[in-house]
Amino acid sequence: MTTTTVLPAGPRELRFPFPDSPETGTVGEVAPGILWARIPLPFRLDHVNIYLIEDGDGWAVLDTGIANGKTREIWQALVAGPLAGRRLTRLIVSHYHPDHIGLAGWLCDRFDLPLLTSHSAYLGCLNISLSPGALDAEPYRDHYRRHGMADDTARLVSTQGHNYLRMVAPLPPVFSRLVAGDTLTLGGRDFEVLAGDGHAPEQLMLYWRDGNVFLAADQVLARISPNIGVWAVEPEGDPLGLYLRSLAALRATIPADALVLPGHQLPFVGLHQRCRELAAHHDERCAAIAEACSAKPRSVADLLPFVFPRALDPHQMGFAFSEVHAHVNRMKRQGRLVRDAKDEDVHRYRLA
Repeated sequence: MTTTTVLPAGPRELRFPFPDSPETGTVGEVAPGILWARIPLPFRLDHVNIYLIEDGDGWAVLDTGIANGKTREIWQALVAGPLAGRRLTRLIVSHYHPDHIGLAGWLCDRFDLPLLTSHSAYLGCLNISLSPGALDAEPYRDHYRRHGMADDTARLVSTQGHNYLRMVAPLPPVFSRLVAGDTLTLGGRDFEVLAGDGHAPEQLMLYWRDGNVFLAADQVLARISPNIGVWAVEPEGDPLGLYLRSLAALRATIPADALVLPGHQLPFVGLHQRCRELAAHHDERCAAIAEACSAKPRSVADLLPFVFPRALDPHQMGFAFSEVHAHVNRMKRQGRLVRDAKDEDVHRYRLA
């Protein structure tokens, strides 16, 4: 999933070759042998992009949408309509978030598809599928309270705020692993397999070098920043550091003029510029946190309004809290913030 933080306007080099997205139940060709479709989502970020890549006598599918009746109906309409006459050959999943993997089990069963994904995506989703209530457990609520969230808010976020995690159909019992450095051949085209981090562990991306097409999943989006969050299961993690490292690797690997096919919003050209904008955006958030902590020690919950001043529903609150925590952890690793020793119950941070 993503935050819906719109980055400030400024000098831009991004181009949008396809200014209009396909209507629900239709597809549009974005490159030779690559089709684009959109699946609605019941969130503020109200859609996910899926792609179909020509694969012999059929189409390989990249990502799925969440597991609900409406998404199943849309897939049935796609197969009966614009995709009619050619079979689905295999399903590739970029990462374990429900809007990308949620319907994988149903699609694989309904159309007899093999599942190709990363080890992290499969096991991460499998864990959620087997134990959908795990994040409601007391240790996870304690995580929120430890970082300054009020008890009633912590209970709300860890229940209603994580309902989206249940929007996942049971996965197939087996999968084929894709690893960074692999080459995936689809319809005679060789796609280089890359992996990014920060938004999701081992998030898979594909680059077709001959066509200069980069399927970026949620690692780089045109107008919003993907959620980079610390979650209760890894409270000392540094996803922001991993994400910034991934952005630098993309700039070193993928040409600036590649056509970027993202997991949300519009395809665009201008990858290097967008990577710079995203890195600058996170620098600005760190600066805002530093300024807030210069006045007095603050918890992650205290810092929320300095980074997200708008009102947040429980779903958005969970993502916003995790995002602020990611910036705090990055700044701790850099030696810019230290924990204040005066409060043993709540973790508050001051400038080093």
